[in-house]
Amino acid sequence: MNLRLEGGHIKISPKIGIEDRTKLTPKQAIELMRLTMLAGEAMKTAMGKSGVEIGRINYQDNGNWTPHLHIHLYGRVKDATIQKYGDPIISGHREEYKPLNGEDIENMEKAIDDLLKEEKFSEVNWKLT
Repeated sequence: MNLRLEGGHIKISPKIGIEDRTKLTPKQAIELMRLTMLAGEAMKTAMGKSGVEIGRINYQDNGNWTPHLHIHLYGRVKDATIQKYGDPIISGHREEYKPLNGEDIENMEKAIDDLLKEEKFSEVNWKLT
């Protein structure tokens, strides 16, 4: 039985300090979009191996509290009981979005390695650290 309430949470923070997406160069914007695509697809694959069926990932562009652009990825589980699938993200329910565990991270690394071999991700200038 899977005890997870939701499909996980990933935060992507660019290494450069940038206030919001309007300050990105076109090249940086493309790379950030590719990175979120790569992370999202890897997240679905990795969580699926852990028995968590993600139906959708919500991508949230943030930087409200500090002027630093970052992207949150929230895995939306089809049979969720609190953050119900198809409903908007409810602020304040962060406890459902547990950090990825060691097995999830290993599965993510494997999925990323596999995805980077595909043409649509072959130009992504990023590696998992």
